Amino acid sequence: MKRLFALLAVFGMLAFGASNTVFAQEAEQATEQAAQVDLSVDTQEAAAAAAEEGKSLHSQLKQKFIEGGAGFMSFVLITLILGLAFAIERVLYLNLSTTNTKKLLAKVEEALQNGGVEAAKEVCRNTRGPVASIFYQGLDRFDHGIDVVEKSIVSYGGVQAGLLERGLSWIALFIALAPMLGFMGTVIGMISAFDAIEIAGDISPSLVAGGIKVALITTVFGLIVAIILQIFYNYCVAKIDAVVNNMEDASISLLDLLVKHNMKK
Repeated sequence: MKRLFALLAVFGMLAFGASNTVFAQEAEQATEQAAQVDLSVDTQEAAAAAAEEGKSLHSQLKQKFIEGGAGFMSFVLITLILGLAFAIERVLYLNLSTTNTKKLLAKVEEALQNGGVEAAKEVCRNTRGPVASIFYQGLDRFDHGIDVVEKSIVSYGGVQAGLLERGLSWIALFIALAPMLGFMGTVIGMISAFDAIEIAGDISPSLVAGGIKVALITTVFGLIVAIILQIFYNYCVAKIDAVVNNMEDASISLLDLLVKHNMKK
C-alpha cells in the first residue's frame, strides 16, 4: 500500500513538472506571437503614415492649384511646360555642341601633315560641333589666302554663336511672364475680396480670406516657375560663353596651324 502511494506521488510530481514545462512553453510562444503582432502593427502604422504623407503632399499641391483658380493657374502651368521644353532643348543642343578642341586640333594637324587640306577637311566633316564647322569653313578657303581664311572664320563664328543662343529669348520671355501672371492673380484675388466686402456691406476675415488666398497662391506658383526657368537660363548662358570662348581659342590655333603649313609648302 505504501509502495502504491509512493508511486502515485512520483507520478504526480512528474505530471506537475510536465504541465509546468508545457505552460512555460505556451507562455513563451504567446509572448513571441504578441511581439510579432506588435512589430507588424508598428510596421503597418509606419507604412500607412508614410503613404499618408506622400498622399497628403500630392493632394495639397492639387488642392492649392484648384484654390488658386484652375483656369488661371493653367496659364502658369503652360508657361512652365513651354519654358522647360525650350530649356531642355537648349541644354541638349549645347551639350552636343561641346567638342574636345585639343583632340580635334591634333587630328587636323596630323591630317595636314599627312594628307594636306583635303584630309583635314574630311576630319572636320566627320566631327560634330560648331568648332569643327568653323574649321571646315576656314580650310575650305585656304587657297584664297590666310586673310580670307581669318575673315571666314570670324564670320562663320558669329553664325555659330547665333545658333547657340537661339531659343534663349523664349526662355527669358517665360521667366518674365510667370511672375507677371502671378501678380495678375494677386490683383484679381484682391478685386474678388473687395467685391465680397462691397456685396456684404461689412468687413470680416471670412469675406476677404478667399480672395487673399487666391492672390498669394498665384504669386507663389508664378515665382516658383520663374525660379526654375531662371536656373536653366543661367546654365545655358554659362554654357554658351564656354563654347564661344572655346571656339575663339580654337580658331586662333587653327590659323597658326595653317600659317605653319603654308610656310612648309
